[in-house]
Amino acid sequence: MKLNWEFALLLLLVLEILLFGALNPRMLDVNMLLFSTSDFICIGIVALPLTLVIISGGIDISLGSTIGLCAIALGVMMQAGWPMSIAIMLTLLLGLLCGLVNAALIHYTGISPLVITLGTLYLYGGGALLLSGMAGATGYEGISGFPDSFTAFANLTLLGLPIPLVLFAVVTLFFWLITHRARFGRHLFLLGQNPRAARYAALSVNGMPYALYGLVGVASAIAAVVLVSYFGSARSDLGRDLLMPALTAAVLGGANIYGGSGSVLGTALAALLVGYLQQGLQMVGIPNQVSSALSGALLVVVVMGRSLSLHREWVRMTWRRVLSRKTIGA
Repeated sequence: MKLNWEFALLLLLVLEILLFGALNPRMLDVNMLLFSTSDFICIGIVALPLTLVIISGGIDISLGSTIGLCAIALGVMMQAGWPMSIAIMLTLLLGLLCGLVNAALIHYTGISPLVITLGTLYLYGGGALLLSGMAGATGYEGISGFPDSFTAFANLTLLGLPIPLVLFAVVTLFFWLITHRARFGRHLFLLGQNPRAARYAALSVNGMPYALYGLVGVASAIAAVVLVSYFGSARSDLGRDLLMPALTAAVLGGANIYGGSGSVLGTALAALLVGYLQQGLQMVGIPNQVSSALSGALLVVVVMGRSLSLHREWVRMTWRRVLSRKTIGA
């Protein structure tokens, strides 16, 4: 039986939990495993649409700043006395707008998505700081005073599962359906593999990025709402540490950094793998700085491995040349 990458990730996830459980038995407690996901589940929520963007051949590194902007905007609207239902809807629209702005800039300028989203990273981050300063929420205090019904949302359960985890499962199912079971997904993979062929096939090559980056923006807004509910305050730096773990999860899950391939289920499993890695390291007393360094090292290793797998013939030829030279020298 052929071992696919998703099954390998599942095995790695189980082994990771067992390893940390051997170091700290609390890691094997089912309730701890379920409810600790609220600490990192937003990594998966934003990594899923990011995977689609990478499959198309693009990238979005502005999602952390989008989360911060949406979070502080939600706090400002609450502070102004707006009903939470309207404030949440407008927050989702703001996230969508941020994604559409990214897509429009990429479309009309023709500049690399990496450069465009690097610029909007600072643009949205600066906007978040500006709103935060106007609201008087400087430093790490943020905007608090949210209704109890809203702050309790992240701690509620459904069928014994925490609501953020259920939300993650629903988001995963949605992206799996549109990517692997719908025409949208077939067009997406074709666009990433061969944009010229996609254009000749009369696909909406220019319109696809608007949908993809818009989805990243909406997912970032959802993550902002979950984070604000979980922490009980809106801060401009809430998404600051989510970019690298989300990118790691997308690449580790099977997304090709050059576009054309990827797996939604793989990204979901990789997000849990990265999240439990951070959680497990903290539980055994490893500082956050070391945890971040290990996540970055994991990303580098995965990217190198993917690059080598794409050029396996060149690697084989180079290795044969090295062996032949050693044989001749001997």
